Amino acid sequence: MPGLSRGDLSEATRRLAAAGCVFAAEEVEELAAAALGDAEVLAALVEQRTTGEPLAWITGTAVFCECLVAVTRGVYVPRWQSEPLAERAAELLPPDGRAIDLGTGSGAIACVLLDRRPGASVLGTERDPVAAQCARRNGVTVVEGDLFEGVPASWKGTVDVIVAVLPYVPTDEIAYLPRDVRAFEPIFALDGGEDGLFVVRRAVSEGRGWLREGGHVLFEIGGAQRDALSPILEMARFGTVRVMSDADGDPRGVEAVAI
Repeated sequence: MPGLSRGDLSEATRRLAAAGCVFAAEEVEELAAAALGDAEVLAALVEQRTTGEPLAWITGTAVFCECLVAVTRGVYVPRWQSEPLAERAAELLPPDGRAIDLGTGSGAIACVLLDRRPGASVLGTERDPVAAQCARRNGVTVVEGDLFEGVPASWKGTVDVIVAVLPYVPTDEIAYLPRDVRAFEPIFALDGGEDGLFVVRRAVSEGRGWLREGGHVLFEIGGAQRDALSPILEMARFGTVRVMSDADGDPRGVEAVAI
């Protein structure tokens, strides 16, 4: 890396590791690239990271499903754990279909849909103006409002895929999230109410009317929520409920078909 010595990189790695960063060496590579070879800038970026500030906020980008996504400070950082949900949504979306990414945030999932299905119509919805602007920077068409507010009425009953990473952490479990998450990331993107399903429940109820028959809805959830969400989906006229698991075998998402 021009302008950066091996010692600069080693010291940066040491500092991040001491601060508890599990992938210190990999993070230093990203920070060094953002520093453009300036050792003083790298030291300042490392200092920011040691406070727990998300790496994506510092570098301004995150890689999600091999897509480079711009991430503005204050916007929820897309997680690698959400990648299977995005890939599955893209798989279900017809080449010329319609998809809605609810609560699009940075637009990461919408970016994956557009990358995998460039001929499809993909719309993100977002209530936070800062996040909405960030998604637009990433090339996503965004309407601002709560859930489906702002979606064109002409899309009613025509959507092939609705995908969402909405707040699903129960309020009394927020305190158990990692300190850095609680200190930096927007609480409204995490807190899902008493059982964690307050927003998801509303999205299920409203979402059925936007989907065509045979369309799919996909939600990220916590491990203990699948049993509570299944009857909610059934009452809203969804069938063939499928649970998606992560690499550890824990439930990470739910997929259902509009009937």
